[in-house]
Amino acid sequence: MSRTAVVALGGNAFTREDQKGTFEELAANARTMANTVHALRRGGWNVVIVHGNGPQVGNLAIQQEEGSSVVPALPLSALGAMTQGQLGSLISISLRQTAQAGEDIDVATIVTHVAVASDDPAFDDPRKPIGPFFHGDAVNEMVETRGWTMLEDSGRGHRRVVPSPKPQAILEAASIRTLADAGVVVVAAGGGGVPVVDDGNGLEGVDAVIDKDYAAQQLANQLGADALVLVTGVKNVMVDFGKPSQRAIEEVGVDEVEMHLTDGQFPEGSMGPKVRAGIAFLRNGGRTVVVTTPEFAADALADDEAARVGTRIVAAGASVEA
Repeated sequence: MSRTAVVALGGNAFTREDQKGTFEELAANARTMANTVHALRRGGWNVVIVHGNGPQVGNLAIQQEEGSSVVPALPLSALGAMTQGQLGSLISISLRQTAQAGEDIDVATIVTHVAVASDDPAFDDPRKPIGPFFHGDAVNEMVETRGWTMLEDSGRGHRRVVPSPKPQAILEAASIRTLADAGVVVVAAGGGGVPVVDDGNGLEGVDAVIDKDYAAQQLANQLGADALVLVTGVKNVMVDFGKPSQRAIEEVGVDEVEMHLTDGQFPEGSMGPKVRAGIAFLRNGGRTVVVTTPEFAADALADDEAARVGTRIVAAGASVEA
């Protein structure tokens, strides 16, 4: 019987730190990520892909504002839907380009809507960075001319930040499950999904960007997925990072990793959201969470314990640290 893995890919994986975000760069990076999906499928997994869109939706917002003297600018919720189509198309094409000879693959991208609470505290405290980095006088210029909220991001410069409410339900989950169970690779909840609220007169989009790790966790639980794969830039999650006592976690129980989180081991600006999403997945019926780089994702889910790499967080059992 096939198992289902929900794989969360960051928007920064499409536009890397040293890149401008050209179409050629996006396409090349999508092909790299496609190899991860192929490896998982060859290991017997059905795959649902959730991707981020922070750099892309921020760039698109700038294009909208710059062109507003010619055509009306669209709201951020609409731009989120647009990036789902854009990046979903790139993923679909790249999966077909990188498939081995004779390898049959069917891909579907679903524009996904995600219910959020209208009173979520995030609407009063924007923290989600989108778009490019700004430095020096350009930071104040963006605040004064565009009315943006700007925050420093990991020592690399300032970025625009927007609200990032927590996802409460993936509205298209049933359709996604039907496709995944049929062996279709599904690209869903792209950019965290289009956030919507029920204002009493039906659903309405809101200007926010949902964190893709939390959206992936919500979708994985609604699908009853066996595994949640959180792709990042490091092979293993670390505790005591940057200290002489630094060590990599290979396998850890959910109780222990939650203790590390409470102790402040995983900052909100880096590994914190991934660990929180992983804990929520396991606390709500999930079995296994993997945190590692794209090239090791399939090996991290290997049935052979000796072949496993990366960090695994499991619902129960003793932890093993290297």
